[in-house]
Amino acid sequence: MAATRFLSHITIFNSKNSNLYSITILAILCTSFYLIGIWQHSLDPIPNSSSSPVSGFLSSSPCYSLHTAQLDFMPHHLPHDPTPVTARVPHFPPCNISFSEYTPCEDARRSLKFDRDMLIYRQRHCPAKNELLKCRIPAPYGYKVPFRWPESREFAWFANVPHKELTVEKKAQNWVKVEGEKFRFPGGGTMFPRGAGAYIDDIDKLINLKDGSIRTAIDTGCGVASWGAYLLSRNIIAMSFAPRDTHEAQVQFALERGVPALIGVLASIRLPYPSRAFDMAHCSRCLIPWDNYDGIYLIEVDRILRPGGYWILSGPPINWENHWKGWNRTADDLKAEQSRIETVAKSLCWKKIVQKGDIAIWQKPTNHIHCKATRKVFKRPRFCQTQNPDMAWYTKLEKCLTPLPQVSEIKEIAGGQLPKWPQRLNAIPPRISSGSLTGVTGNNFVENTELWKERIAYYKNIDYQLAQTGRYRNLLDMNAYLGGFAAALVDDPVWVMNAVPVEADQLNTLGVIYERGLIGTYQNWYFPFLSLPSIKVFRTNHTIHLLIQPIQLNKSLKRHKKNS
Repeated sequence: MAATRFLSHITIFNSKNSNLYSITILAILCTSFYLIGIWQHSLDPIPNSSSSPVSGFLSSSPCYSLHTAQLDFMPHHLPHDPTPVTARVPHFPPCNISFSEYTPCEDARRSLKFDRDMLIYRQRHCPAKNELLKCRIPAPYGYKVPFRWPESREFAWFANVPHKELTVEKKAQNWVKVEGEKFRFPGGGTMFPRGAGAYIDDIDKLINLKDGSIRTAIDTGCGVASWGAYLLSRNIIAMSFAPRDTHEAQVQFALERGVPALIGVLASIRLPYPSRAFDMAHCSRCLIPWDNYDGIYLIEVDRILRPGGYWILSGPPINWENHWKGWNRTADDLKAEQSRIETVAKSLCWKKIVQKGDIAIWQKPTNHIHCKATRKVFKRPRFCQTQNPDMAWYTKLEKCLTPLPQVSEIKEIAGGQLPKWPQRLNAIPPRISSGSLTGVTGNNFVENTELWKERIAYYKNIDYQLAQTGRYRNLLDMNAYLGGFAAALVDDPVWVMNAVPVEADQLNTLGVIYERGLIGTYQNWYFPFLSLPSIKVFRTNHTIHLLIQPIQLNKSLKRHKKNS
């Protein structure tokens, strides 16, 4: 037994020695080859920079020189550099600093050339080709990175929006105050001196703002958008708009605060939104003449309101009995105005559900079964016959009532029932499930939603700033398709303006975006965007999305053409 163990140890020892000898011989051979290589290399001349294939890395100076050329760490295995950009495209220098707030289609001086009837001069009037500026809009002097949300709801840098007009003219109404280098927004408004939060609480006592049935809202004549700003904490997102008028910075203030807003006015063309887009519309002393022009402006609100949606009016003429002296108008004048508004609302088949204090609320019917019967009583407005209810890019307003989709019985909701928020976000929208959006199926919708979740996760991995909470606030999706980008970011402290190109009229998806509980607008990218200079508006444009989505859109258009 002992002999066997001894022989075993001898065998292991010999095996280890054999391995050691092999490793030693291999190391000697490698060292020899290395030394021979160095000796042969030292006999060759060092190539100069003009003949070397690795130009820039080796110098013609001896290798022992201490005064070598600067090292070039650029890779030289790549293709030749392209022609400099300046040689390939025109160079656009910065504009003069006086253009820091220039908005091409909202130029106050150009607008004076247009008709003042129906405020046509305050509509978009884009410059002719010979009037186009060929320079880049600069930031205002002293521009600073905006405050992060939610701090930006209350504060903005004065340098970014250098206007004090509202702090003077609206001082008593608590809109905005200047505090050193900052603006502070107390949340006040003309009709809500106790603040927007308290005002919204008053509305909530009249209609339910908490159960998720109201998600999208529009604020006409928004001021500095405090109503929309304070709705966000209630999971309601408002599209605020106001014209560029004497208070030229209203929308600019809103966007600087991180609140969704666009320049806009109710004049002679439709608002750039599809039919049945908003669950709630709001006017707080917005100065829109609702009773004029045969009620054409309320007719437009009716077009963009969802079936069962609400219209909220506060300010003149509501509660005129208590305010007529302060409004510098006669009681009879205000009473007559309210009577005319009530008549227009009835002609649209709206039901006035409540008037309490300074607030009155009407509700649009859930379908038009009864409304069609009442046309025998209300001869006007008639139902529109041939118009596309979703066409809203420079489309003229009409004095006709946009018909709701057909229903089979009185309790059915025209266009389909929407789930409450947040289930609404990822549920298949009625415009898709009904088949009215040709070429897009429920499976397409689900796949697109999942795809954008993956893409957003990838974006955040390659751009750490996108993953930083509060780093970005106002986002612009330049080709939104089904709104998947915005949906994937819904839990982040951002909001997304979903732009749907008007060229894609065969695949108009903006209605789907609103049915998901998101917001957006139509846009023709041959023209400037419906807002102020982008440096103060959208703090990031996700250009990767811009590159990807047109491919997807083109495929959808091809499918549409093939199917039709």
